[in-house]
Amino acid sequence: MPDQIRNNAFLDRLRHGELTLMIGIRSSRTTEVVRIARETGHHAIMVDLEHSAMPLSVAAEMCATANDLGMAAFVRIPERDYGIIGRLLDGGATGIIAPRIETVEQAASVARACRFPPQGQRSQLAMVPQLGMRPTPAKDLNPRLDDATIVHILIETPEGIANADAIAALPGTDIIAIGANDLCAELGMPGVFGDHRLKECVAKAAAACRRHGKLLMLGGVGDLAILRELMQLGVSPLQLTGTDTDMIFGAAEDRCRRLIAWHGQNEFDRSSMSPHSSPSAIHE
Repeated sequence: MPDQIRNNAFLDRLRHGELTLMIGIRSSRTTEVVRIARETGHHAIMVDLEHSAMPLSVAAEMCATANDLGMAAFVRIPERDYGIIGRLLDGGATGIIAPRIETVEQAASVARACRFPPQGQRSQLAMVPQLGMRPTPAKDLNPRLDDATIVHILIETPEGIANADAIAALPGTDIIAIGANDLCAELGMPGVFGDHRLKECVAKAAAACRRHGKLLMLGGVGDLAILRELMQLGVSPLQLTGTDTDMIFGAAEDRCRRLIAWHGQNEFDRSSMSPHSSPSAIHE
């Protein structure tokens, strides 16, 4: 039987089929990146602690800023590092993305860490950024944060796919995601997203999510034609637009290419330049 549907604005948006854009934050260390994400049309951030050396304090600042701007703030924790979950939620995270989950027991540990008793084992506190740091009694704070917190289970291995039904059936999980990059590598076909084996994995996870009333996300597929085909299997419209790292690289590479092309089309008469001038002087 599906879990009781929670009244959660972010999850409701996805249930209604609304495109929801999330940016990954890996390299940035100031909250300006969150403001840029908001102004460019993103609805959520994903602070990536699995693939960065970002301090927890910086991650919390990113999450608190996202909350202030009306965005959802997810943190992808390092693999199996359940001890930091409470600290991140206390610091302002909307939800936790737990990578490389393979068993229902591992998923249950994440779900328990994200919610207060009796649903879980989250440690009690009275002041959080989500509530303006106002001291709030547990009888009010606990249910509000439990309802707002989103548990996002990331499956990236064949074993995880094999256990997808049991993981999706687990009370307390909200989104099941497939990490296509790692899953394809585990299947012996790194980067080959058009292979039928990935499609079979997505179909199996989608069926499990339908049975248990959970949302499915697919990440890592950059080919939009392949992504469109896989989305039709029952994937929710939560899309990771990329990470700040690859966006900076792409923008920098594009700027260089355009200036190189422009320079080739507009050769300067260097003999007309004064002895004290230089090509860089035009930018000063």
